[in-house]
Order: sequence, then C-alpha cells, then structure tokens
Amino acid sequence: MKPAWWKESVVYQVYWRSFCDTNGDGIGDLQGMIAKLDYIQSLGVTMVWINPFNESPDKDNGYDVSDYYAVMPKAGTMEDFERLVVETHARGMKLMMDVVVNHTSDRHPWFIESRSSYDNPKRDWYIWRDGTERESGEIGTDKEPPTNWRSYFNPSCWELDEATGQYYMHSFATEQPDLNWANPELRMEIYAMLRFWLDKGVDGLRLDALALLAKPETFTDVDDPREIKYLTHNAGLHDYLQEMNREVFRHYDMMTVGEIAFATPETGPLFVDEERAELNTLFHFEVADEMPEWDMQRFKKIQREWAEALAGRGFGSQFLNNHDHTRQVSRYGNDQEFRVESAKLLATMIHTLPGIPYIYQGEEIGMTGVRYETIGDYNDIAMLNKYVEEVGKGKDPAAVFRALQPLSRDNSRTPMQWDTTLHAGFSDAKPWIKVNPNYVEINVEQAEKDSHSVLAFYRELIGLRKSNPVMVYGDFTDISGDDPYLYGYAREHDGTEWIVLLNHSEEARTFALSNHCLGSDTLQLALVLGNYAETDPEWEMEERSIALRPYEARIYEVLS
Repeated sequence: MKPAWWKESVVYQVYWRSFCDTNGDGIGDLQGMIAKLDYIQSLGVTMVWINPFNESPDKDNGYDVSDYYAVMPKAGTMEDFERLVVETHARGMKLMMDVVVNHTSDRHPWFIESRSSYDNPKRDWYIWRDGTERESGEIGTDKEPPTNWRSYFNPSCWELDEATGQYYMHSFATEQPDLNWANPELRMEIYAMLRFWLDKGVDGLRLDALALLAKPETFTDVDDPREIKYLTHNAGLHDYLQEMNREVFRHYDMMTVGEIAFATPETGPLFVDEERAELNTLFHFEVADEMPEWDMQRFKKIQREWAEALAGRGFGSQFLNNHDHTRQVSRYGNDQEFRVESAKLLATMIHTLPGIPYIYQGEEIGMTGVRYETIGDYNDIAMLNKYVEEVGKGKDPAAVFRALQPLSRDNSRTPMQWDTTLHAGFSDAKPWIKVNPNYVEINVEQAEKDSHSVLAFYRELIGLRKSNPVMVYGDFTDISGDDPYLYGYAREHDGTEWIVLLNHSEEARTFALSNHCLGSDTLQLALVLGNYAETDPEWEMEERSIALRPYEARIYEVLS
C-alpha cells in the first residue's frame, strides 16, 4: 500500500455534548473541547472527530440538521468552531467533522419549501410519493403509505403530509426527511456546503449514512420489511460518491470515512479501492451492529475476510464502540472483575489489527455502560421508539425495558468522567443525561495517578503505532484458527514481524505456537507490550507455547 498520512492516523471521537460543559447549562460545548485539547493531545492521537454541531432541533442529537452553515447555540458559535480548528492544529492534530448528507431536519428551510406545494422548485429535493390503496383490514380501503418499508427508528419510513396529501420518506426519525440525491441541483448544494467547511480548515469528513443515498429503483413492497437492507446499496450510489470525490475531495489534502451500513467484504472494497476515487476508508458494521455479544470465532472470520478483501486495494477502520454503540468493555469485555485487563485487551486488538483505530471518548479510561432505573431516564430516540412499538404489541413493559437496556445508545452517551467531583467534573449544573454512578472509581484524575491504568496503556499503544510502521502497513496473518478464546495473529512489514496473542476469557489458557507455522524451532520473541504489569520481557522457544492469564494481551517482536 502506498504510504499516506491519513493511513497512519489514530482518531479520537468527541461526542461534544457529553464531553465538557463550560457555560453551566448541563450540555457539553465547543469551548469544552478546546479546554480539553491538551488532554486529547497527551494521548498521542493525530485526529479528533467531532459529532454534528450544526444548527438543529436536536431530535436525534444533532443528526437532524436545520442549517448546514450555522452552529447550534448549545454547542457555541462559529467563532468557537474557528478557534477549535486553530487550537487543534496548534497542537499538531487534525480535525474531522461529522456531516449528515442523507437527510435534514424537517425544519430545514429546504424541506419547509419542499412541503409547501407540489410545484415548489424544492419539492424534488426530497422523496415524495402518493399513498397506495391497500386492504386496511376494516370496511373499504384507505390510502396507506407507498410501501411497507420501515425506518431505522419507526415501523414505517413514510409520513403523511396532510397539507399536500403525499407521503415523504424518512429512513430515520419522522423529523428527518431523506434528501433526493437523484436531483443534481441538490447534490451541487451539498458539495458547496462541504467545501465551505473544508475551506475553514477541516481536515477530514465522517460522512453519515452514506449507504442510503441512492434509493431503490422501484418503490414496491418487500417480503420482510424488518430486513432493512433494501434501503441501502442501491444503483447510483457509487456514481454519487465518485462525483463527490471529483467535486470536493480531490481538491483538498483530507481524509474521508464513510458510514456504510451492510457493507461486506464483497461490497466494501468498492468504496475504498484507491483506483476508484471514492472514499479513503469506511466503517462497516459486521461487528458493532451484527454481533450483539462477543463471539471470537465470528470476529476472527470477519477480520480475515476483510483483511483479504482490502489487501492491496484500500484501508479499513477498527472500532468496537462509538456514540451509537454501547461501551466496548461492557459489551465485549468484562466490566466487573476484569475491567482493566479486558479494556486493555480490546485496545490492543483494535490498535494492532489492520485499519485505522478509532477511540471513543472515555474508552481510554475504561468507561462502562450504564443501567438507568426507568425508561424515563433515557434520551435515545431509537430506544424510546422501539419501547413504544414493542409495548404497543402487548409485550410486558418491564421485559421490553430490560431487553433494550444493554444496546441502548445512551450507554455510550453518559458524560465524560473527569474526576470525583459532582457530575464527574463534566459540568457544574445537572447534566442533560445522567452521569454513570461509577465515576467515583473510574475517571481521568484517578487514571493519571496510576502508571498501570487503562489510560497509561492507551498512550503506550498509540506511541507504538506512531513509531512502528508494521502496525499500520503490515501484512496480516491469523495464526489461531477457530479457537473460541485465543486470538493470535502476525503483522509483517519491511523485515519486521510482530505477533499479537490475546486470551479473551476469564480463565488462564495456553497458546500453543507449535500448532502454527512460525519458523524454526529456535524462534525467539521479545515482548513489545503486555497488559499485565509483570511479564517476561524476553522468551525463547522451547515447548513452543505461551501461558496467558485471563484477558491477557501480549505483543511480541520476532527476533529470529
């Protein structure tokens, strides 16, 4: 692979409304980000990704934009953002902006015009369709939604506009109408908006919900509307992305990452193949969306298939949590007796597998998911809508609540835990969402005092990546087969070979290197990094096996 600065990135995601509040309204803000830039820089990361801060009614935490060219007052001002760019750059880091181009808010001026009349010039900027005649189950027939498609957040992706008598499409909340990317005038307006922010100094774009831009060629019912894949990867999608690249990306020294739902090793490379000129890299969700709990064998298979598919073609991304997915140590580790060890193990894995590693705020101190007591404590619109839908079917409310808690997006949206003061040092006021009660034990202040903390380990890992190209460009070989607990793989680049060994279990286990082709019987390994405080720094092959403690992770360099 050709070297590039963005391939060597380590990205830190800031969900600003839960990061640091400086004006006492209980909501994080851009000034809070600026105040914590020194901390972010201390991690060694190279790029900071900030979630949407554009003007918004905030029905979906900023992913419902009502003005692409303005900053929402909750976040701050345009002057605050411009200072954030300057201060980020002054610390040798780059800034990635999250942009929403599949849909807007229903309060966006474009949509207000679009719904005003059939013949408004912006009517075609959104997806409008007549209702259809279906048997309603009652006497006669009624006008019903154009298709039986559902949205991510609702039983239907159609909402009737009483004034014009037509339905508009929304792949997410009813307040988030989908844009019509088939309209060239709309596309040019989006490209102009992207250039506006890039001209302000933004270095990267995280492009939300890109797989949904192109709509199905025909609007007809599907056999199983619950399988929402029909909303994604439709004809014309790659044409739009290649046009976006020609109109915008190629003119800037920047990084792009696309959120590509339902991307597979077969379809994913089309987005990032360096010969196709679309995106630099992508997020796929075969783990975060489709693996609800840890499954080592499934995870290995996903990693092998993606590594093979992208080899020599393009770059992927590595993450296990973000603002939409619950804390990785709670979901995929052990957040009780092995919280520190499993947090470090997951970090080792994400930073040594092929692709760009993403760190979600608080992950670096081992923050955990939360269990609020009532549904009223939650803000996650997807969870709340699903709760209403399932209870409406007659299901037990308590059972529905318990089932939705583990994967609620609010698990990752609790305020950043800075110290042991009231509200975890996040704010002087009552936060917009409750703080996780374990902030007294888990916080940055405590972690800074402990040389063996999760935080200290993240700094070591990131430092290794910045000084060892094998972690970025190395070939990948799985050497552990289908073992359900042990994961081992080799990374090799320019004469350097590293071996990563992981025991993802609560019991001690032995990794038998004799089962794998790792060279001579006198193979000698030197420890690069381990997640336990005491580990033999050098080890010479005798019985060709290594004993690993619960959730132990080791990185070795092959010496001979």
